[in-house]
Amino acid sequence: MKTQEPFAFRLKAVSMTFPEKDGELEALENIRFEVPPSQFLCVLGPSGSGKSTLLRLLAGLLNPTAGEILYPQTRQPSVGLVFQQANLMPWRDVWANISLPLELRGVDAKEIDERTHEMVELVGLQEFVHTWPATLSGGMAQRVAIARALIQDPDLLLLDEPFGALDAITRERMGGELLRIWELRRKTVVLVTHSISESLLLSDRVIVLTHRPGTIRLDMLNDLPRPRSEETRYDPHFVQLSRSLRKAIQ
Repeated sequence: MKTQEPFAFRLKAVSMTFPEKDGELEALENIRFEVPPSQFLCVLGPSGSGKSTLLRLLAGLLNPTAGEILYPQTRQPSVGLVFQQANLMPWRDVWANISLPLELRGVDAKEIDERTHEMVELVGLQEFVHTWPATLSGGMAQRVAIARALIQDPDLLLLDEPFGALDAITRERMGGELLRIWELRRKTVVLVTHSISESLLLSDRVIVLTHRPGTIRLDMLNDLPRPRSEETRYDPHFVQLSRSLRKAIQ
């Protein structure tokens, strides 16, 4: 039986500074926290608090100016990354967009078909496999993006405001879809969001960053019982936690 690693990743005094024409821009300062495997972490904070920078550091797209990010493995974990825009290939249908990462890795055609079929079913797009991205709704396009990120079975799923461009009703539905997918796959997830309600519906834990340079103002465990649904938003404890997060952000 495989022993679970004690943590998925650990940040030790991580800071990030960007050079600018008139000096330096401090995006993050002395960020310290650890995430256990399979935890769903949400990161909240005002605009300019370094949330997206933090995500790019975790993805290995940036190297910290100071401090370090540690992993239990000797290698950088595999990462699935989903942005606010789905960024689908317009000349590839839903099936071909989802299967693209495996094609680029040269995976056997039979395995590609099996895993793409599994992902299509996971995100509920069985009737749209041959649909072009231009005809998809925003929510459906993000389902494709999530499936494309998950098809490689990443160690870490990073989501940067994936529902930020959607209308309120679609955003709520997609939050429910993401919750369902996480409960089935149990990946370690870091979701950047501006929505307090979304963070509480989805997460095991919420970190609130201050304005630039981003530091941790609040690190709060979300003890709302699972499974959760839209009705969870009306729970008195949900309201109490919302107030705590809003106070930390303000």
